[in-house]
Amino acid sequence: MEKVAVLGAGSWGTALAIVLADNGHKVHLWTHREDHAEEINRTHRNERYLKGIPIPDNVIADSELAAVTADTKHVILVVPTKAMREVCQQLIPHLSQQVTITHASKGIEPETYKRVSEVISEEIPAELYRDIVVLSGPSHAEEVSLKHPTTVTVSAKDLNVASTVQDLFINEQFRVYTSPDLVGVELGGALKNIIALGAGISDGLGFGDNAKAALITRGLAEIARLGTSMGANPLTFSGLTGIGDLIVTCTSSHSRNWRAGYKLGQGADLDQVLEDMGMVVEGVRTTKAAYQLSKTQNVDMPITAGIYRVLFEEADPKDVVTQLMTRIRRREMEDLTNILDDQMNN
Repeated sequence: MEKVAVLGAGSWGTALAIVLADNGHKVHLWTHREDHAEEINRTHRNERYLKGIPIPDNVIADSELAAVTADTKHVILVVPTKAMREVCQQLIPHLSQQVTITHASKGIEPETYKRVSEVISEEIPAELYRDIVVLSGPSHAEEVSLKHPTTVTVSAKDLNVASTVQDLFINEQFRVYTSPDLVGVELGGALKNIIALGAGISDGLGFGDNAKAALITRGLAEIARLGTSMGANPLTFSGLTGIGDLIVTCTSSHSRNWRAGYKLGQGADLDQVLEDMGMVVEGVRTTKAAYQLSKTQNVDMPITAGIYRVLFEEADPKDVVTQLMTRIRRREMEDLTNILDDQMNN
């Protein structure tokens, strides 16, 4: 069995640490707060992020990166995207041997439009890692920690490296697939958070299942348009990291993006919502990045643009819904047909 370093002791980092520990690995879980590490080691709980969930004895929390990363071949990065560059910079001096870096963070960096794997590769010298792997899919941390059946996907430029990460995580409750489409897997996981905000807003406004179904399906069309413009395989978005992750995030109160959107739909202020959540809502930052990116890529993303206006321009959600419903008439399959034609011609 392996020693595995998991950087990030939030709900998802802790849940993944539990999966690895259940597989018999010795897991070192990094948190930047010493008192947090002490609490986890003393109580074998992480009450702030995963209330009531026992943490196995073979998970050891530590606030010192040197201790966490010593003698490991696998580093799992599960920190918010806004902290990714800083954590990578802190990590560099402690990589004494070449490692496989896996990230399980879902977002796009505003202004640079970088995916998380691109951010990591810019910060960490290539000679310090074998490859960068992304782990993504429909996976609430709460359900994973309770050992409910969950399926995810791992992807890397080198599928052999992705397979080693598949072996690291897979068990009877946590099934792991591999995919060659790194771009599509990352973008699907990031962009679905925008649509989940929209689904929450819709529910907060009191709309029903019809509206949510429309958001999910038309949101998927937007994700596919932007994704394929950036080199993703359109078929990836029909899989776990596309429609699968979109469904679970748009329909569950476990989703912090849905919960944030719900409060916005009820009239709450964004700053107050984020303060009350107490955890990072990746969809807010990703909405800004995707809105900017859609302009540079010349990709039509009306739902994303509407959510951007709600978040950053104080638009009334009801007005945004009206604008979306009164857009120029279109053929439903036009987007998919154009995407598939482009793929075949290339």
